[in-house]
Amino acid sequence: MPHPLKIAIAGALGCMGRQMALAVEADPRLALVARFHRPGSAGGGLVERDEALALADVVIDFTTPAASVELAKACAARGGPALVVGSTGFEPAELAAIATASKSVAIVRSGSYSLGLNMLAGLVELAARALGPDADIEILEAHHRFKVDAPSGTALMLGEAAARGRGVILDDLARRARDGVTGPRPAGEIGFAVLRGGSVVGEHSASFLSQGETLTLSHSAGDRSMFARGAIAAALWLVERPPGEYDMRDVVGFTAF
Repeated sequence: MPHPLKIAIAGALGCMGRQMALAVEADPRLALVARFHRPGSAGGGLVERDEALALADVVIDFTTPAASVELAKACAARGGPALVVGSTGFEPAELAAIATASKSVAIVRSGSYSLGLNMLAGLVELAARALGPDADIEILEAHHRFKVDAPSGTALMLGEAAARGRGVILDDLARRARDGVTGPRPAGEIGFAVLRGGSVVGEHSASFLSQGETLTLSHSAGDRSMFARGAIAAALWLVERPPGEYDMRDVVGFTAF
Protein backbone atom coordinates (compact mmCIF):
# COMPACT_ATOMS: atom_id res chain seq x y z
CA MET A 1 0.00 0.00 0.00
CA PRO A 2 1.30 3.49 -0.82
CA HIS A 3 2.18 5.43 2.30
CA PRO A 4 0.65 7.82 2.93
CA LEU A 5 -2.35 6.85 0.80
CA LYS A 6 -3.33 9.77 -1.43
CA ILE A 7 -7.02 10.63 -1.07
CA ALA A 8 -9.23 12.92 -3.15
CA ILE A 9 -12.70 13.86 -1.95
CA ALA A 10 -15.67 14.36 -4.27
CA GLY A 11 -18.56 16.53 -3.17
CA ALA A 12 -16.13 18.42 -0.96
CA LEU A 13 -18.61 21.16 0.00
CA GLY A 14 -21.31 18.75 1.18
CA CYS A 15 -21.84 17.64 4.78
CA MET A 16 -20.07 14.32 4.28
CA GLY A 17 -17.39 15.89 2.09
CA ARG A 18 -16.45 18.26 4.88
CA GLN A 19 -16.54 15.46 7.45
CA MET A 20 -14.34 13.30 5.22
CA ALA A 21 -11.76 16.07 4.82
CA LEU A 22 -11.43 16.43 8.59
CA ALA A 23 -11.11 12.67 9.07
CA VAL A 24 -8.53 12.24 6.30
CA GLU A 25 -6.41 15.14 7.53
CA ALA A 26 -6.40 13.65 11.04
CA ASP A 27 -5.22 10.20 9.87
CA PRO A 28 -1.41 9.81 9.54
CA ARG A 29 -1.90 6.95 7.07
CA LEU A 30 -3.51 9.32 4.59
CA ALA A 31 -2.72 12.45 2.61
CA LEU A 32 -5.54 14.69 1.40
CA VAL A 33 -4.27 15.62 -2.07
CA ALA A 34 -7.40 17.11 -3.67
CA ARG A 35 -10.95 18.26 -3.02
CA PHE A 36 -13.46 18.84 -5.79
CA HIS A 37 -17.13 19.59 -6.15
CA ARG A 38 -19.34 20.39 -9.14
CA PRO A 39 -17.78 21.30 -12.53
CA GLY A 40 -16.67 24.92 -12.51
CA SER A 41 -16.38 25.15 -8.72
CA ALA A 42 -12.55 25.14 -8.60
CA GLY A 43 -10.85 27.76 -6.45
CA GLY A 44 -10.80 28.32 -2.71
CA GLY A 45 -8.90 25.08 -2.19
CA LEU A 46 -10.93 23.10 -4.75
CA VAL A 47 -9.65 21.69 -8.04
CA GLU A 48 -11.37 20.32 -11.14
CA ARG A 49 -12.25 16.62 -11.18
CA ASP A 50 -9.65 15.51 -13.73
CA GLU A 51 -6.84 17.17 -11.78
CA ALA A 52 -8.00 15.40 -8.62
CA LEU A 53 -8.07 12.01 -10.36
CA ALA A 54 -4.50 12.49 -11.57
CA LEU A 55 -3.29 13.11 -8.00
CA ALA A 56 -5.13 10.42 -6.03
CA ASP A 57 -4.79 6.73 -5.22
CA VAL A 58 -8.42 6.60 -4.04
CA VAL A 59 -11.38 8.97 -4.45
CA ILE A 60 -14.01 9.02 -1.70
CA ASP A 61 -17.39 10.03 -3.10
CA PHE A 62 -20.51 11.00 -1.13
CA THR A 63 -22.43 12.94 -3.78
CA THR A 64 -25.44 11.92 -5.90
CA PRO A 65 -26.11 8.83 -8.02
CA ALA A 66 -25.70 10.73 -11.29
CA ALA A 67 -22.44 12.35 -10.16
CA SER A 68 -21.11 9.02 -8.86
CA VAL A 69 -21.81 7.34 -12.19
CA GLU A 70 -19.94 10.03 -14.11
CA LEU A 71 -17.06 9.81 -11.64
CA ALA A 72 -16.91 6.01 -11.98
CA LYS A 73 -16.85 6.31 -15.76
CA ALA A 74 -14.02 8.85 -15.57
CA CYS A 75 -11.97 6.66 -13.21
CA ALA A 76 -12.54 3.62 -15.44
CA ALA A 77 -11.55 5.50 -18.60
CA ARG A 78 -8.14 6.35 -17.17
CA GLY A 79 -7.63 3.08 -15.28
CA GLY A 80 -7.85 4.62 -11.82
CA PRO A 81 -7.90 5.83 -9.15
CA ALA A 82 -9.91 3.39 -7.05
CA LEU A 83 -13.27 4.65 -5.84
CA VAL A 84 -15.23 4.52 -2.58
CA VAL A 85 -18.89 5.35 -3.31
CA GLY A 86 -21.27 6.36 -0.53
CA SER A 87 -24.07 7.85 -2.64
CA THR A 88 -27.51 6.24 -2.31
CA GLY A 89 -30.74 6.16 -4.31
CA PHE A 90 -29.36 4.59 -7.50
CA GLU A 91 -31.63 3.55 -10.35
CA PRO A 92 -31.00 0.15 -11.98
CA ALA A 93 -29.34 1.73 -15.04
CA GLU A 94 -26.98 3.67 -12.78
CA LEU A 95 -26.03 0.53 -10.88
CA ALA A 96 -25.33 -1.19 -14.20
CA ALA A 97 -23.05 1.69 -15.23
CA ILE A 98 -21.06 1.39 -11.99
CA ALA A 99 -20.81 -2.37 -12.46
CA THR A 100 -19.39 -1.76 -15.94
CA ALA A 101 -16.86 0.73 -14.59
CA SER A 102 -15.77 -1.78 -11.94
CA LYS A 103 -14.41 -4.01 -14.70
CA SER A 104 -11.62 -1.45 -15.11
CA VAL A 105 -11.19 -0.04 -11.60
CA ALA A 106 -11.72 -1.24 -8.02
CA ILE A 107 -14.91 0.20 -6.47
CA VAL A 108 -16.42 -0.17 -3.01
CA ARG A 109 -20.10 0.83 -3.01
CA SER A 110 -22.20 0.59 0.13
CA GLY A 111 -25.47 1.92 1.48
CA SER A 112 -23.66 2.53 4.76
CA TYR A 113 -20.03 2.80 5.85
CA SER A 114 -20.82 2.17 9.51
CA LEU A 115 -19.29 -0.97 11.00
CA GLY A 116 -22.26 -1.25 13.38
CA LEU A 117 -24.80 -1.04 10.57
CA ASN A 118 -23.00 -3.69 8.57
CA MET A 119 -23.04 -5.90 11.67
CA LEU A 120 -26.77 -5.17 11.93
CA ALA A 121 -27.26 -6.31 8.33
CA GLY A 122 -25.61 -9.63 9.14
CA LEU A 123 -27.83 -10.11 12.17
CA VAL A 124 -30.94 -9.26 10.14
CA GLU A 125 -29.98 -11.89 7.57
CA LEU A 126 -29.45 -14.46 10.30
CA ALA A 127 -32.78 -13.63 12.00
CA ALA A 128 -34.68 -13.78 8.71
CA ARG A 129 -33.23 -17.19 8.01
CA ALA A 130 -33.87 -18.54 11.50
CA LEU A 131 -37.39 -17.17 12.02
CA GLY A 132 -38.65 -18.11 8.58
CA PRO A 133 -41.60 -16.72 6.60
CA ASP A 134 -44.01 -16.80 9.56
CA ALA A 135 -42.36 -13.64 10.95
CA ASP A 136 -43.45 -10.40 9.28
CA ILE A 137 -40.52 -8.07 8.55
CA GLU A 138 -40.76 -4.28 8.86
CA ILE A 139 -37.83 -1.92 8.37
CA LEU A 140 -38.01 1.60 9.83
CA GLU A 141 -35.58 4.41 9.10
CA ALA A 142 -35.38 8.07 10.14
CA HIS A 143 -33.13 10.82 8.77
CA HIS A 144 -32.79 14.61 8.79
CA ARG A 145 -35.12 16.80 6.77
CA PHE A 146 -32.60 17.38 3.98
CA LYS A 147 -32.20 13.76 2.87
CA VAL A 148 -33.53 13.44 -0.67
CA ASP A 149 -33.98 9.68 -1.21
CA ALA A 150 -36.27 7.22 0.53
CA PRO A 151 -36.05 4.54 1.74
CA SER A 152 -32.44 5.20 2.67
CA GLY A 153 -29.67 3.17 1.13
CA THR A 154 -29.09 1.58 4.53
CA ALA A 155 -32.76 0.59 4.86
CA LEU A 156 -32.58 -1.06 1.46
CA MET A 157 -29.37 -2.77 2.54
CA LEU A 158 -31.25 -4.22 5.51
CA GLY A 159 -34.07 -5.26 3.22
CA GLU A 160 -31.59 -7.03 0.95
CA ALA A 161 -30.12 -8.78 3.99
CA ALA A 162 -33.57 -9.97 5.06
CA ALA A 163 -34.29 -11.16 1.53
CA ARG A 164 -31.01 -13.08 1.41
CA GLY A 165 -31.90 -14.75 4.69
CA ARG A 166 -35.22 -15.84 3.20
CA GLY A 167 -33.70 -16.85 -0.13
CA VAL A 168 -35.91 -14.43 -2.05
CA ILE A 169 -35.53 -11.30 -4.22
CA LEU A 170 -36.28 -8.06 -2.37
CA ASP A 171 -37.99 -6.33 -5.31
CA ASP A 172 -40.51 -9.18 -5.49
CA LEU A 173 -41.65 -8.68 -1.88
CA ALA A 174 -40.86 -5.09 -0.87
CA ARG A 175 -43.71 -2.79 0.19
CA ARG A 176 -42.34 0.76 0.23
CA ALA A 177 -45.57 2.55 1.07
CA ARG A 178 -49.09 1.87 2.36
CA ASP A 179 -52.03 4.17 1.81
CA GLY A 180 -55.76 3.63 1.74
CA VAL A 181 -57.41 0.21 1.82
CA THR A 182 -54.42 -2.04 1.29
CA GLY A 183 -55.99 -5.33 2.34
CA PRO A 184 -54.34 -7.95 4.56
CA ARG A 185 -50.59 -8.12 4.61
CA PRO A 186 -49.34 -10.54 1.92
CA ALA A 187 -47.27 -13.47 3.14
CA GLY A 188 -43.55 -12.83 3.00
CA GLU A 189 -43.84 -9.07 2.48
CA ILE A 190 -40.87 -6.92 3.59
CA GLY A 191 -42.21 -3.52 4.58
CA PHE A 192 -40.48 -0.14 4.78
CA ALA A 193 -41.44 2.94 6.79
CA VAL A 194 -39.71 6.31 6.54
CA LEU A 195 -39.44 9.31 8.88
CA ARG A 196 -37.88 12.65 7.88
CA GLY A 197 -37.28 15.65 10.10
CA GLY A 198 -34.96 17.79 12.14
CA SER A 199 -31.30 16.90 12.35
CA VAL A 200 -31.54 13.11 12.79
CA VAL A 201 -28.28 11.59 11.55
CA GLY A 202 -29.71 8.12 11.06
CA GLU A 203 -31.93 5.61 12.89
CA HIS A 204 -32.55 2.12 11.50
CA SER A 205 -34.40 -0.90 12.83
CA ALA A 206 -35.65 -4.22 11.54
CA SER A 207 -38.57 -5.82 13.36
CA PHE A 208 -39.65 -9.43 13.08
CA LEU A 209 -43.29 -9.70 14.16
CA SER A 210 -44.68 -13.14 14.98
CA GLN A 211 -47.78 -14.27 16.85
CA GLY A 212 -47.25 -13.20 20.45
CA GLU A 213 -43.77 -11.68 20.15
CA THR A 214 -41.68 -9.11 18.31
CA LEU A 215 -37.91 -9.05 17.84
CA THR A 216 -36.38 -5.67 16.93
CA LEU A 217 -32.75 -5.14 15.92
CA SER A 218 -31.68 -1.51 15.74
CA HIS A 219 -28.83 0.97 15.28
CA SER A 220 -28.52 4.68 16.11
CA ALA A 221 -25.98 7.00 14.49
CA GLY A 222 -24.59 9.66 16.82
CA ASP A 223 -22.75 11.68 14.18
CA ARG A 224 -21.32 11.34 10.68
CA SER A 225 -17.80 10.61 11.89
CA MET A 226 -18.63 6.88 11.95
CA PHE A 227 -19.31 6.95 8.22
CA ALA A 228 -16.05 8.78 7.60
CA ARG A 229 -14.11 6.18 9.59
CA GLY A 230 -15.76 3.40 7.60
CA ALA A 231 -15.00 5.10 4.29
CA ILE A 232 -11.35 5.43 5.30
CA ALA A 233 -11.24 1.72 6.21
CA ALA A 234 -12.72 0.96 2.79
CA ALA A 235 -10.12 3.13 1.03
CA LEU A 236 -7.22 1.47 2.86
CA TRP A 237 -8.62 -1.98 2.04
CA LEU A 238 -9.46 -1.16 -1.58
CA VAL A 239 -6.18 0.24 -2.82
CA GLU A 240 -4.53 -3.17 -3.23
CA ARG A 241 -7.57 -4.91 -4.72
CA PRO A 242 -8.03 -5.80 -8.39
CA PRO A 243 -10.81 -4.21 -10.44
CA GLY A 244 -14.26 -5.25 -9.27
CA GLU A 245 -17.26 -4.02 -7.31
CA TYR A 246 -17.06 -4.64 -3.57
CA ASP A 247 -19.11 -3.65 -0.52
CA MET A 248 -18.51 -3.20 3.20
CA ARG A 249 -19.17 -6.87 3.86
CA ASP A 250 -15.99 -7.52 1.90
CA VAL A 251 -14.11 -4.76 3.75
CA VAL A 252 -14.98 -6.01 7.24
CA GLY A 253 -14.64 -9.69 6.28
CA PHE A 254 -18.22 -10.41 7.34
CA THR A 255 -18.53 -13.82 5.74
CA ALA A 256 -20.23 -15.74 8.56
CA PHE A 257 -23.59 -15.40 6.91
